[in-house]
Amino acid sequence: MAEQILQVNHLSKSFGSNLVLKDIDFTVSTGDVISIIGASGSGKSTLLRCINLLETPSSGEILYHGKNVLGRGTRAPEYRSHVGMVFQSFNLFNNMTVLENCMTGQIKVLKRGKEEARRHAMEYLERVGMAPFINARPRQISGGQKQRVAIARAMAMDPEILLFDEPTSALDPEMVGEVLNVMQALAESGMTMLVVTHEMAFARDVSSRVVYMSGGVICEQGSPKEIFGNPQKQETIDFLSRFRG
Repeated sequence: MAEQILQVNHLSKSFGSNLVLKDIDFTVSTGDVISIIGASGSGKSTLLRCINLLETPSSGEILYHGKNVLGRGTRAPEYRSHVGMVFQSFNLFNNMTVLENCMTGQIKVLKRGKEEARRHAMEYLERVGMAPFINARPRQISGGQKQRVAIARAMAMDPEILLFDEPTSALDPEMVGEVLNVMQALAESGMTMLVVTHEMAFARDVSSRVVYMSGGVICEQGSPKEIFGNPQKQETIDFLSRFRG
């Protein structure tokens, strides 16, 4: 049986009087590829940002290998090196080359030497097809290429889980496929992934589990076959009907 990596218990998040997440429970185990789907404003990205400690939950707990990371003593940068994140807006350092972007976290957080960090960065830049662009700056490459660099940068930290926050939503349509192909290859290699996405074909074809969120709660979750083939809740049926045709 796959080892449980993350357990989210009774997680809630408010911004002032606005309750964005309500009593969220779910688990992530080794090798899971979980797609989180739902309309804009349903709390999907906030959930990912809470899991990565970019937002502080209002209540509940997040257990990483059984330890509550919301308790005292958690070093957020170290935790994030295990639970990596790929953002929709890439978040690359514009004053660094592609290669430097993939090395700096390794050197600062993991305390790797420059040579080891470079070797590791090159391994993943080659995997995502960006090795020819190592000396380019972010402004010199396309959106799809930036996102592939961002994925390589996250992978170079050797994370146990990768979180993807709508990784294709800022891309031109013709660039979406190149990023989804990289993500599918990662999934097939056994990478544990938690993906907030509007790409229903990816959720249906690549995920091991699909979570449908609405109004800050998990409405329904199950295998892609269950969610796409036989959804139980009316909200899920209505949401998915927009993507059929």
